[in-house]
Amino acid sequence: MPRAIATQVAVPDPITSSPPIGLRRRALQVFYDGSIGLIWVLALPLFLICGLFKPRMARKALSLSTWGLVKLPPSAPERQRVLVHGVSVGEIKASQSLVAALGERYEVVISAFSDTGLQVARQLYPELVIVRYPFDFFPLVQRFWRLVRPDFVLLMELEAWPCFLRAANRRGAPVAVVSGRITPESFRRYRMFGQVPEFERISLFAAQDQAYGARFGALAGSSDRVMVTGNVKADGLRTTDDDDPALEALRAAAGSPEFVILAGSTHEPEEVYFVRAALAVAPPHAKLIVVPRHPERSEGVAQAIGELLPAGGTVERLSLLRSTGARGSADAVLVVDTIGELERLYGLADIVFIGGSLIPHGGQNMMEPAAQGCPVVYGPHIQNFLNETAMLERAGAARRVADPEELEVVLADLLARPDLRLKMGEAGRKAVIAERGATKATLEALRDRCGLA
Repeated sequence: MPRAIATQVAVPDPITSSPPIGLRRRALQVFYDGSIGLIWVLALPLFLICGLFKPRMARKALSLSTWGLVKLPPSAPERQRVLVHGVSVGEIKASQSLVAALGERYEVVISAFSDTGLQVARQLYPELVIVRYPFDFFPLVQRFWRLVRPDFVLLMELEAWPCFLRAANRRGAPVAVVSGRITPESFRRYRMFGQVPEFERISLFAAQDQAYGARFGALAGSSDRVMVTGNVKADGLRTTDDDDPALEALRAAAGSPEFVILAGSTHEPEEVYFVRAALAVAPPHAKLIVVPRHPERSEGVAQAIGELLPAGGTVERLSLLRSTGARGSADAVLVVDTIGELERLYGLADIVFIGGSLIPHGGQNMMEPAAQGCPVVYGPHIQNFLNETAMLERAGAARRVADPEELEVVLADLLARPDLRLKMGEAGRKAVIAERGATKATLEALRDRCGLA
């Protein structure tokens, strides 16, 4: 079980004011503010013009400028307001155990940057206030703070913007990075920008492991505010689907299949790679389910899959099945074109392929299917999840393939060996459960370093 490990004995106070800066830092701030302001002034009209043809773009541009954001009342002294921010779907879902624990004592507000992140946040937290994180132009950030007025800010994994951090310091709101992770590529990018992100304005870096913690310490200029508390994502993962009506509804929509091979969070052209490999080795009773990372691609994905199927083969889309009330066919390929259902869908799967890994994207979350006892397969490009893949591979719960051809070989092996599938699935579940405990350690660190009561 992860345990908070302080890097030194002395406990630094929360940062509730702007640190002193010299002329060089002031010049960098002026340059950043001027550059980001110019980008916004030039980009906003373009977004609004494009919005005439794609209204979603106009809505996003306006919400990034805090248009429509409603002013919240001041937080009560006995129930302070905590803003939990996740840039997109993965970070929002990872926050579940932490949000649940915070909700017992604090008023929690959720923010996200992406459209899909906001949509998933509204599904997961219907009782909470959900807001769009602002574009990092100082007037917009200032307005955001005047309207939302958080007492504390928790950034899931990492999302450090200079204007936002400055505004937090000026308003006396401690900021913490929780379940912090930073890949070598991101670390190099932040180092390139020197002091612009101003990591020394952050009160706590609650890192997932020592390697991430060392990178945060290097960016902040000191390890004094770094603690290793583990990955809170493990605490919020589903490990059972007993008596889940929503899962049973999904099973019925899929045609109540006997056996499911699922590809989750795929990117182009991984859907073609997966379906081609699965068709070559899967038995007739196997159901293929494809969940593109971006649902707006689903129509093109369905068309591409349809071209691979033999005569008489069909492709179905989940949204169309639901809108018509039709029951899916057990032998049709199902393309899932909805948001926020992938983790539940893993409860149907017998074998899972993780997308974003056969192309140079960096992979997607493979702990969700492992937690539900699914043997996991992914490609070579998993640099965004090195710790997770190392954990699963040590446990014997996952298989890494080099290319689409090896994917076919590994699928054939797993299909032929039900005992191996069972062994891998159970190993993955146990490995994820063993990682739990980060939420408690993170809350203790926030209490000690950020002043949360």
